[in-house]
Amino acid sequence: MTVILHISDPHFGTERPSVVQALQQLAKDQRPAVTILSGDITQRARNVEFDAARALMRHMPSESCLVLPGNHDIPLFALLTRLFSPYSRYQRVFGNDLEPTLETPDLLAIGVRTTRRYRHIEGEVSAKQIRRVAQRLKQARSSQLRIVVTHQPVFVTRPEDEEHLLRGCEQAIESWAEAGADLILGGHIHRPFVRALHESVPGLSRPLWIVQAGTAVSTRIRHDANNSINLIRYGLPGEVRRCVVERWDYHEESQAFQLVEEHQLQLSNG
Repeated sequence: MTVILHISDPHFGTERPSVVQALQQLAKDQRPAVTILSGDITQRARNVEFDAARALMRHMPSESCLVLPGNHDIPLFALLTRLFSPYSRYQRVFGNDLEPTLETPDLLAIGVRTTRRYRHIEGEVSAKQIRRVAQRLKQARSSQLRIVVTHQPVFVTRPEDEEHLLRGCEQAIESWAEAGADLILGGHIHRPFVRALHESVPGLSRPLWIVQAGTAVSTRIRHDANNSINLIRYGLPGEVRRCVVERWDYHEESQAFQLVEEHQLQLSNG
């Protein structure tokens, strides 16, 4: 069985030290093979904030990591840096690849850079990016869990979050579903949820699920969700093409992450 830790929006610079410690303990206890960090690593893209994020990732026991930049990881006030080298501070810590791909025998995870230096909050995905991801998905083995990772969400559950939808998400959902995606992971809105896109979006050719993570360790929590992360389990003994998504929230009294929801996701056999 492969265990994937999905964290998002830690916003280092606004982190809660007790929650950082609790996340490290959870990772130590659960020992995920893969960690996916879906953006907004920092609050203001300062070097000291990226260094704090690097320290956290070094404490993760995972053998492999996939990290994406979010809109907060581009400097907002350092205008020359934003204009000419918007990702330089991110790349100093996490490397030059802004759209990384991670592959194991059981998993294919494809990162998509949805941030743009000319957009402050909103994200977009281009036709070229949609085609690239679809082509890679079609190369996956039938036994692999196929994940696409974005920062901004491709689906929301509340009207007030609709302004944060990824530009181009309709075409992306249709194309990636047809190409074989199982899950689309995201963050940005700090609201954790799991939804069956094939039940909400007409005409999808196969099951496709959206898995959103809350803010992992930041004070920037929403009133309806505390600090939150996801654990994804795939390849359970005796199970064919099914995964479990667990939502773990930080519990103030115990100062630990606790399991609060579990979703059994049936995947396509094709």
